[in-house]
Order: sequence, then C-alpha cells, then structure tokens
Amino acid sequence: MGVGNQDAIKQLQCLMENVDEQLKITFKNIHMGYPAETLARFLKARDGNVAKAHKMLIDCLHWRVENEIDKVLAKPIPADLYKGVRDSQLIGMSGYTKEGLPVIAIGVGLSTYDKASEKYYIQSHIQVNEYRDRVILPTTTKKHGRYIGTCVKVLDMTGLRFSALNQLRLLTAISTIDDLNYPEKTDTYYIVNAPYVFSACWKVVKPLLQERTRKKVQVLQGCGKDELLKVMDYASLPHFCKKQDSKSSRHNASGSNIENCFVFNHVFHQQLYNYTKQQANFAESRSPMRQGSFYVEIPETAPEDAKIAKTIEVEFHKLENQNNGTIEVEFHKLEIQNNGFTNSRKGVAVNGH
Repeated sequence: MGVGNQDAIKQLQCLMENVDEQLKITFKNIHMGYPAETLARFLKARDGNVAKAHKMLIDCLHWRVENEIDKVLAKPIPADLYKGVRDSQLIGMSGYTKEGLPVIAIGVGLSTYDKASEKYYIQSHIQVNEYRDRVILPTTTKKHGRYIGTCVKVLDMTGLRFSALNQLRLLTAISTIDDLNYPEKTDTYYIVNAPYVFSACWKVVKPLLQERTRKKVQVLQGCGKDELLKVMDYASLPHFCKKQDSKSSRHNASGSNIENCFVFNHVFHQQLYNYTKQQANFAESRSPMRQGSFYVEIPETAPEDAKIAKTIEVEFHKLENQNNGTIEVEFHKLEIQNNGFTNSRKGVAVNGH
C-alpha cells in the first residue's frame, strides 16, 4: 500500500470508530481479522475518496443488519428447491490458482433461473459470497501464511442467446448487490467460449466500464485452457475449460460427473450446504430463529450500472432483429429456389407430353 493509501485507510479507520456497536459487529464479519485490507477495498471501489468510501461502507453495514446477512449461512434453502437452484443457477468453485486464489466458475450462457423464485437465487448467490469470504478465504489465507482476500472468476458464455434478456433484471440485481456490498472481491474475470452475441455486446459495453474493471476482464480464445493453465493447475480448471469442445460445459442434470462444479453433488456445494445446515442447527440450539422466507432488499442500482444494463438490452434487441432479418431473407431465398424448382419440374412435365 502506498503512503497516500495508508493515510486514507487511517482516516477511514477513525471514522469507523464512531459507528454504533451493531455496525461494528457486522464489520467484523466482513473483515474477518483484516480491517485495513477491507477498508482498502472500499477505498479502491471509490477511487480513494475517503468520504465516498465511508458512505459506501456504512450503507453496506446497514444493508447487512437490516437484511440479517450475518445469519444467511444459518438459513439453508429448502432441500426440495436447492437442487433445482443448482441446476439452473450455474456457479461453483473448481479449485485454486497457483497463488492460492479461489477459482469461481459461472455458467452465464446456460443458466436459466427458471426452477425457483428469484429470492432463492439471490439467497444462494449471497450464501456463496459469504461462504467464500468467511470460510474459504480465511482458510486459504491461513494455509499460505499471507492475506488472500480475492478470487478469480471464469465465466462460460456457452449457450448465450437472446433469451438471456429474460434474466437481465435478476442478473442486474445480483450485480448491484456485489458492486455495493462485496466490492473488489474479484481479481480477474476470464471470459471463455464467447459466441458472437457476447462479442458484439462486449464492443459496446466495454467503453462504459470503469478503467479498473476493464483491466480485470480478459476475453480468452475458445475454452481458454492454455491461458488459464498459466495461472492454475489442470486440476483446478473448470470442467468446461478442459476440452476444446465447448459443449463439454453443458451441465449434467443427473449430477454423475463429479468434476462438474455446478452440480449439487460436487464437493463445494455439498460442503456449503452442510455448513448452512450445521449453522442452522447451532443457531436453533441457542435460540429459536425467526421462520419464514428469506428476503433481501435490493440496493438501488447505480446510474452507470443502469446504463450498462440498458445498453445490453438495446444491443441484444438489435442483434435479435438482425438475426431475425437474416433468417427471413434466407427463408425467402429458399422459397424462391423451391418455387423455381417446382416450376421447372412442371415445365419438364408439359414438354414431356
């Protein structure tokens, strides 16, 4: 950390001394013994502006208290819904980089979000975040003897289609939660198996992103295996990166492929779900917990994020119209060819008489 950044952290530390006890408790659940590093993340997210970073952090703490985020890992999703969530919200952890950072895999293109209500997808996403921050990262920090506070994400775009617009509102809500409450938790985003739909949208969206975000995004050729092997071992590659055939990323609904980190029976999801059940039992033994649906208030989307979401929507509609136009033209050509073929056959028949 530079001298300027150290001064900013000290200023932010002084401001945090004045918050009430409830906010201090939830702040401890965020920093997990590394308050300075956590303050540095919020400062980075607000370009070093102490006042803005302070507001962002206070808003985050209030959001956590009001929505009982500290207790989310003690609120397992009902078992009959959890497998459906895993089959339709494709996210998992495939291993670690050579530097010890968790590798989070996300099946962007093939996630359907159609087997449960939105609240369960949001609950599941927050639980993955909290389990990463409060269990996975502290464990790998201890193992390596140095602070590790970020992960890398490998985003599989296989199957990305125009129908993705149907999930845009939910994805924007999840992205807003991450941006405002889990800032600077991702070191690098690796994009793999990118179809034309993504490539066309990326050209338009990329200039709208902040420079620090643009620098994190790497669009890799094909399944990205060769590039990813520079930062992680083969065993830690997500399953959809282990073969050149992008179809290998299609998740196995039966869950028989244990290397598929998206499925319910993968070790990561088994450990996460068992952890939530253990925490629920422990909490219940101490004092009965309030029953009922888990509900999280979605923070208001930042103007720049709303603009990005709108740009994606517009671009998808343009591409869809172009695609439909191409299909109509090709169909018309085929129709003309077929008519010509029919007429020529009729001509032969007449001449034959």
